[in-house]
Amino acid sequence: MRSIEHIYVNGEFVVPAGNERLNLFNPTTEEKIGDVRLGNADDARAAVAAAKRAFPAMAASTKAQRIEMLRSLRDAIAERPDELAQAMTEEYGAPAYFTTFSLQNAASVFEVMAETVANYDFERIVGKSAVKMLPRGVLAAITPWNSNFGFIATKLAHAIGSGSPLVIKPAEQSAFQTDILVRRLHQAGLPAGVFNVVNGTGPVVGAALTEDPDVATISFTGSTQAAKIIQRAAIDSMKRVVLELGGKAPTIILPDADLDRAIPVALMSGFANSGQACVAGTRILAPRSRLTEIAERLKIETGRFRVGDPRDPDVRIGPLANPAQWERIQAYIRLGIEEGATLLTGGTGRPAGFEKGWFARPTIFTDVRNDMRIAREEIFGPVLCLIAYRDEDEAVEIANDSNYGLQAYVLGSDLRQAEQIAARLMAGRVVINGAPHDPRAPFGGFKQSGIGREIGAFGLDGMLEPRAILTP
Repeated sequence: MRSIEHIYVNGEFVVPAGNERLNLFNPTTEEKIGDVRLGNADDARAAVAAAKRAFPAMAASTKAQRIEMLRSLRDAIAERPDELAQAMTEEYGAPAYFTTFSLQNAASVFEVMAETVANYDFERIVGKSAVKMLPRGVLAAITPWNSNFGFIATKLAHAIGSGSPLVIKPAEQSAFQTDILVRRLHQAGLPAGVFNVVNGTGPVVGAALTEDPDVATISFTGSTQAAKIIQRAAIDSMKRVVLELGGKAPTIILPDADLDRAIPVALMSGFANSGQACVAGTRILAPRSRLTEIAERLKIETGRFRVGDPRDPDVRIGPLANPAQWERIQAYIRLGIEEGATLLTGGTGRPAGFEKGWFARPTIFTDVRNDMRIAREEIFGPVLCLIAYRDEDEAVEIANDSNYGLQAYVLGSDLRQAEQIAARLMAGRVVINGAPHDPRAPFGGFKQSGIGREIGAFGLDGMLEPRAILTP
């Protein structure tokens, strides 16, 4: 049992003014593993004040100074990865393949931003005017629990790259991971007040940050519903917002697809991170001419997906993050049945052989229409929908008929044809034939999947404000 007693403000680990405590659990065993003392609105305001004091020096920092900070942060994360991985496994239950990716991605974010700063034109001549890209002031970030290290690293990298001090409210359920990561980042030796972390709930700490007049920009990753609350609250002080939100990604299997390659990719895209991913390909679109064949292959391959203890390297689906998330998934599976969809595989309850742990059965529905709630709402668990299409035009129409537009997938043997389909999709990223992750590609979505982009120059653009000086 371990208790997290501190938040991080002005370069120091301090006891928060808040005294509410949150219990922390291992999702694999359901056992309590500790608790965290949560900060309150006063703690949020103290962190913002520290960041405000740090702003003038941070805004005046040179490219070389920012690059040095970013690479120091990169090295701090890359050191002793096993310590970070163990915390993520115990507290979150991510499968080993996702934990490995998460740690590599968190370190690469700082390196990519260092490259971006080196090549970014902070000062430009436009017409006869001198334009300088300036940080607005204090940046506040709010992050979710499904990739704690990656989201904290991304927000911090963008803050440093833009010359903005940061106050971050991480997911309070991820307190063990946050504490280990922040103590590691502390070793990078950033100036006091540049990076501040306040554990706390959204309605308390998140709301205080959103409403604070000294916060200039809010960067939020999480649900679309929560983002609407944040955006409304930001209106009074005209804060800028960068929002990376939910998704309902389509995976289009083209008629010429090699199913030996396409089916495993489709399932990994849908079940990645145990389905707890905004980019999950949860709508599998299949041509009617091959629907029966594709359904059979999906069922067979899903049966080979190993569910279990995330410490097992062969496990592909671990537990869900918490009991509320498990109940949410069960409710959506029941809803799919009520809506008239057919269970191809899976269903309610735990997988066979599991009496403990928040494990859900990997589930695929067939006979799904795109107007069903299970096809339109973000479920955020291992539940996929198989939807038939007549031809490529209908496939594109179904794929784009969504409130979301974060990511999409296209699988086919003819690369040129796949690229043509990809060009018609309304999504921030389109992945063709399981292409590997590109840490330099902009990330963000269309429609209710967000506002703005993160990563590289696209990410810096959203954190900076141009000032033009006109001379006679």
